[in-house]
Amino acid sequence: MKTEVAILGGGNLGACLAQGFKQSSEAIDKYHITVTRRNVELINHLEGENIDVSADNIAAVEGADIVIFAVQPTQIKPLVEEIKPVLDPERHILASTMAGVSSDDIAELTGTEFAILRIMPNTAAAVNRAMTCVEQTQNKKAEAEIIELFETIGRTLVLQSELMEATTVLGACGIAFFLRYIRAASQGGIEVGFHAEEAQLIAAQTALGASALLLDSNNHPEHEIDKVTTPKGCTIAGLNEMEHNGLSSALIKGIKTSFEKIEDIG
Repeated sequence: MKTEVAILGGGNLGACLAQGFKQSSEAIDKYHITVTRRNVELINHLEGENIDVSADNIAAVEGADIVIFAVQPTQIKPLVEEIKPVLDPERHILASTMAGVSSDDIAELTGTEFAILRIMPNTAAAVNRAMTCVEQTQNKKAEAEIIELFETIGRTLVLQSELMEATTVLGACGIAFFLRYIRAASQGGIEVGFHAEEAQLIAAQTALGASALLLDSNNHPEHEIDKVTTPKGCTIAGLNEMEHNGLSSALIKGIKTSFEKIEDIG
């Protein structure tokens, strides 16, 4: 029998999760997913072999084993009030993707008897390349079930509660940061003679290759950079020019600024 999962909130992230589960053969074998959104027409395209869409949060929760809150922080209180009559601590694992909302915050709304843990996936879930950080919890059974679910659409990492805000920035916001780099690299490619679609393909595939070099080897980035740089070569000249103009500093400052902004969200 498949595990039933309810994703409450079919917005950007919730829809990406559903899209990933829809095309993961492992997820298809193990899970049935119900995604909810008030305007269900906006998520009809997500329907598939293991995906249903609905506007009925209560029905979705009643049938679920795992409930994922994928809404904005301002929406969690009315959402919990709506579904609380059908929440069952003996059955439901509650997981939250919300930035700035702790497990304790959710427990104040649901009651403390539930297995509650935060997760932070990213939109690469849509192509089964998600990085999902999972909050460490005393309930190891619930933790293991969440890890098993999200391993079907990418990689997972268990972290302490106090690092969950940081994972939002590096993992979830990080998608936008890396895409901005790819856009800039594409624009540079156009400057040196490529058509726009050619430049984007080269930049995106090169970024994918660079990531794979690190993930497959666990090498430090500088180790792989050294393989590309040669004395008096064009690579080191370009790297030094980027650093002179603040590339690394700008990235670090951007990550820190995003992290500080989360305090305004909670």
